[in-house]
Amino acid sequence: MLPRGASSMPPPPNPAPYFPPPRVTLPSGLEILRTFSGAVIFLEIVFGTIVWILVASTQIPLPLLQGWVMFVAVTAWCLSIVFLSVFLFGYANRIAVNWNQADFIFHGATFVFYFGAFLLQAATTSLHYLPRKFNSTTQETILSGREYNISIAASVCVLCTGV
Repeated sequence: MLPRGASSMPPPPNPAPYFPPPRVTLPSGLEILRTFSGAVIFLEIVFGTIVWILVASTQIPLPLLQGWVMFVAVTAWCLSIVFLSVFLFGYANRIAVNWNQADFIFHGATFVFYFGAFLLQAATTSLHYLPRKFNSTTQETILSGREYNISIAASVCVLCTGV
């Protein structure tokens, strides 16, 4: 007969040996820039800045399309700076998060958004020869020659940032 409150089943195993706490395998400080992830984040910041400048320097003929491109560039630029700062200043060692998974999700999400922005910027660029009528007598293309070249450069930079 078992004493009162005891059970015949053994206690459950300790889950700690089976599920170890997440470890940070990405280095902190300036060493993050020597890793693939740190280099990609740094390039996202650089190319995101270039995209931001290039899109802002045109007259934005299609605000709906290029507005999304600008939103993606600015948002991803800010998030990249925050994400890189977490590693540069050592906050990754203080926050119990699986940083390998967070890094994978961050780069995957930025790829999806930048690729969508690339498609929209390329669509805007492809409409270069489409005529736009200001009134019944004057007609010109959506993008001038200078803006067409800037739009091509922005498309290439968006693609480079996403990849």
